[in-house]
Amino acid sequence: MRLSFTPKTKAGKWSLGLAAAMPVLFFIGMSFTNLLYESVPAGDTILKDIAVRPALALTMLSGMVSGISAFVSGLVAIIRQKERAILVYGATLIGALLIVFLLGELIFPH
Repeated sequence: MRLSFTPKTKAGKWSLGLAAAMPVLFFIGMSFTNLLYESVPAGDTILKDIAVRPALALTMLSGMVSGISAFVSGLVAIIRQKERAILVYGATLIGALLIVFLLGELIFPH
């Protein structure tokens, strides 16, 4: 088993790209909080929040979907395509941590 730094498979490259897009989308979403929706209160549910603050909610949801997709495509690359790139392992780990965070939010809401 030989480790490399950059991915060689298409799924590995997708995983890396999606993991890189996730913080960018989160940063854009956080900037919408102060720029567009400073005086708009948050909705109680995701659907209400999409209706009240669509740009913010959809950007943040896109970031979450990007992270989950990075995890799934990273697993596909590692398990099925035998990808051994360090960056793909990192992207998969970032996606897994996002999933753990989201599960914690669902199990223990505040």
